[in-house]
Amino acid sequence: MSLKIVVLAKQVPDTRNVGKDAMTAEGTVNRAALPAIFNPEDLNALEQALRLKEQNPGSTVGVLTMGPPRAGEIIRQGLYRGTDTGWLLTDRLFAGADTLATSYALATAIKKIGDVDIVIGGRQAIDGDTAQVGPQVAQKLGLHQVTYAEEILKVENGKATIRRHIDGGVETVEAPLPVVITVNGSAAPCRPCNAKLVMKYKYATCPMERKGDEPWKALYEERPYLTLNQWSVADVDGDPGQCGLAGSPTKVKAVQNIVFQAKESKTLTASDADVESLMKELLDEKIIG
Repeated sequence: MSLKIVVLAKQVPDTRNVGKDAMTAEGTVNRAALPAIFNPEDLNALEQALRLKEQNPGSTVGVLTMGPPRAGEIIRQGLYRGTDTGWLLTDRLFAGADTLATSYALATAIKKIGDVDIVIGGRQAIDGDTAQVGPQVAQKLGLHQVTYAEEILKVENGKATIRRHIDGGVETVEAPLPVVITVNGSAAPCRPCNAKLVMKYKYATCPMERKGDEPWKALYEERPYLTLNQWSVADVDGDPGQCGLAGSPTKVKAVQNIVFQAKESKTLTASDADVESLMKELLDEKIIG
């Protein structure tokens, strides 16, 4: 069966290997000092979407993202790997959104796209680690949801069969379409960019990304696929009061860096005496037993 798939993806500051310039004096993330990347678990989700497209002839995959105009790079990265289209939500009214406002914006965009069979995204973003946006989108759309997915095994007869990796093991579940799926970082990594697709889409941009003096600007008239979809709050019929800061009840009063320091440490060998001593101590302290 042919499927209409939307991948939720986010451009995030790379906080995985932070240095001394990663934080501002106020204790917030210094986004200007960190490279912007495709959120890692969203790449895992993208790979699952592309596999579904290959398994189900006639299916389409589009990337939906929200951010400033430079976030159009996320759509290009999807096109380089085999997606068909993308949509960038960009508007000052979207700025400062917490998970509630973000999920509202994404849900309104999905409604505008229409007739979506599968919405898929990463479990969480590395700049927030909340894992809330996917489930909130499902709730706002009134759709079934499956979280902690490792692999979408098949889609047939209007149902998706999904393997989940959860605490304590692995389970396989079925969910009727349409469905929202969030994917773990332990799922299959995303395929590399395709050289032919990079050449085809390297000049693809959203209108707000363009300066107007690009040497290749004539291509935008000749090749309509180089103009990426760009939507504002008004374009998706959104309520400004539920977008950005206005729609974000989360308030961060302070951010602190915390360094954990062990009061004491012990070095044990593999000898029977050391193992027996450790077990006795754990039992005496009622840590185990």
